[in-house]
Amino acid sequence: MTKQLFNNRVAVLATMHHKEKVIAPLLQQGLGIQVIVPQNFNTDTFGTFTREIKRPDTQIATAKLKAEKALEITGETIAIASEGSFAPHPSFPYIYANREIIVFLDQENELEIIGEVFSTETNFNHQVVNNLQAVEAFALKVGFPEHGLVIWFENSNNNNPEVIKGITTKEKLQESVNFALNNAQDGNLHIETDMRALYNPKRMKNIEKATQDLLNKINSCCPQCSTPGFSISEKLTGLPCEICHQPTLLIMAVNYQCRKCNFQEKILYPDGKRFAEPGLCNYCNP
Repeated sequence: MTKQLFNNRVAVLATMHHKEKVIAPLLQQGLGIQVIVPQNFNTDTFGTFTREIKRPDTQIATAKLKAEKALEITGETIAIASEGSFAPHPSFPYIYANREIIVFLDQENELEIIGEVFSTETNFNHQVVNNLQAVEAFALKVGFPEHGLVIWFENSNNNNPEVIKGITTKEKLQESVNFALNNAQDGNLHIETDMRALYNPKRMKNIEKATQDLLNKINSCCPQCSTPGFSISEKLTGLPCEICHQPTLLIMAVNYQCRKCNFQEKILYPDGKRFAEPGLCNYCNP
């Protein structure tokens, strides 16, 4: 079904940061789609990680805006766009997590399918420093030079912070640090990981995982109308404890829903377990 819908069609990918390196091979192999990247498509207008430009909306809504703009300027009927965010993990706030979403829009078949991954596999970090030794220690910790860096500082001659991005060599790092320290208003510079995909292999890997999730959802068709994208719409907790049988916070069932005909299907024990371990029970292990 999905091969018939997508084989030999063209999809435009809204990126300027080389995301096609991981997205295109998966969609080409899995769906037969040819992925193209529009020239001079400036995704920075939809927000930057270095905060000069704020994201105009939520993560998913912003990705959709990028995809819709790519459709508008190319005239194609399939568009793809991804959007990443980084924040402390909701359960473990002392570590960072990366949420990557990828939106797939097919105007011809009126489809909107979203792939997603939530991962602690990220080097996202930042620090305020005032000497080269501290910078080098930070760089070592976050995987430089394979992972790029950003330096910014408050310049007394400018109302806006001065930002140096895409630092990927020791020479460029030293040059940028010296320049920042000589021109910083308070003698401090801010160093952080460059989270743009082409400068961050860890993030690129998560984009690849989100694309695989998207592909899995596209290949999951509604049992009633055969529309692609039959995926989980709700997760239901309450998996009983193996010992006391009280409900836990673990997933007991999931609801799948078709976005076209609204057909729903409930799947019990999606992880293959009928009971939770006592160590994960609030009653047996408060």
